[in-house]
Amino acid sequence: MRTLIINKFLYRNGGSETYIFKLGEALQQHGHEVQYFGMEHEGRCVGNRVNAYTSDMDFHGGSKLSKLTYPIKTIYSKEARVQLRKVLDDFKPDVCHLNNFNYQLTPSIILEIVKWRKEIGRDCKIIFTAHDYQLVCPNHMLNNPNTHQNCEKCLGVHFVNCMKGKCIHGSTAKSAIGMMEAEFWKWKGTYEYIDTMICCSEFMKSKMDSNPLFATKTVAMHNFIDKVEWKETPKKDYVLYFGRFSEEKGIGTLIKVCKELPDVQFIFAGTGPLEETVNGIKNIKNVGFQKGEALEKLIREARFSIYPSEWYENCPFSVMESQMYGTPVLGANIGGIPELIQVGKTGELFESGNAEDLKRKIEKLWGDKKLCEAYSKNCKNISFDTIDEYYEKIMKVYR
Repeated sequence: MRTLIINKFLYRNGGSETYIFKLGEALQQHGHEVQYFGMEHEGRCVGNRVNAYTSDMDFHGGSKLSKLTYPIKTIYSKEARVQLRKVLDDFKPDVCHLNNFNYQLTPSIILEIVKWRKEIGRDCKIIFTAHDYQLVCPNHMLNNPNTHQNCEKCLGVHFVNCMKGKCIHGSTAKSAIGMMEAEFWKWKGTYEYIDTMICCSEFMKSKMDSNPLFATKTVAMHNFIDKVEWKETPKKDYVLYFGRFSEEKGIGTLIKVCKELPDVQFIFAGTGPLEETVNGIKNIKNVGFQKGEALEKLIREARFSIYPSEWYENCPFSVMESQMYGTPVLGANIGGIPELIQVGKTGELFESGNAEDLKRKIEKLWGDKKLCEAYSKNCKNISFDTIDEYYEKIMKVYR
């Protein structure tokens, strides 16, 4: 089988790129042919035979003249259609697997796939993995950045609310462009050509299903995670938060609770815009951004970890990773987080944004070492899909 993986970025930029690279490798290991299409830019590490890519679009830089054309280019890209057609004609894929494509590549690429397969009389499935809420929310997060409140006003294809709420970077102009992009492709009916939409949580599926067009196309498949060796690790007396220091991650609420629990030692591993509010608190040790063996050691030795998010997280890798390393999770009851924790076995939940509930749950776990030890042992039996298991599931989607 020949699979063309499409994503705006073709270098290691974030979670969606990790996803496409590992999926591509797994497909190749099972004998499939894989090529990639996206933007040309420094650091690109995958590609296609004909070296056809779109120009790099940097919305935060560029000349004043180029910025004037961005509103049009973010909605429709003739260049993307022309370059993609070169790959389609050469590679002749059986599956086009779309990932992040809005704004830089634009949904116009779907029209080109449909045109190509019609002209040559070839069956070619169009699969889309949703890494965020972009197709039902123009700012992709279902969260208003001005109020920091979760927002579902655009669900049900009511995209004018994006402009009303200035939901893209707090800008009326940028939000209007986002609204127009969503309304244009709704009017064109282009997403009708997507055969299957993969959502990385049941929660995300429920939100995508708010668009009646998607409701018959969605399937929920949690993200895969690398299998790790189980190690009996002596626990140390600290609670761990690892991740981004930002409002939507619930850091403000967590810091407030930390101050009220001076006898509990916290370690924060990460960086972000709220870093200054983390520093200077006696019972918080900020060790900065960590990765690899250093991060693994921090996770394994923690009594438990906290994931206090206040926005609609989909399938946070950190929640899975913590349990795989034998560390229970106290997670916010929001988004896809509850789907990843076996409550009363490998962790607990608290009401997202509720400082009092978070405080009570921390006190409960901190004051009961035996309970934490039991949760830790239960983590040994937790099971998340590896890439091999995910491969078996996605082949059913492809076929």
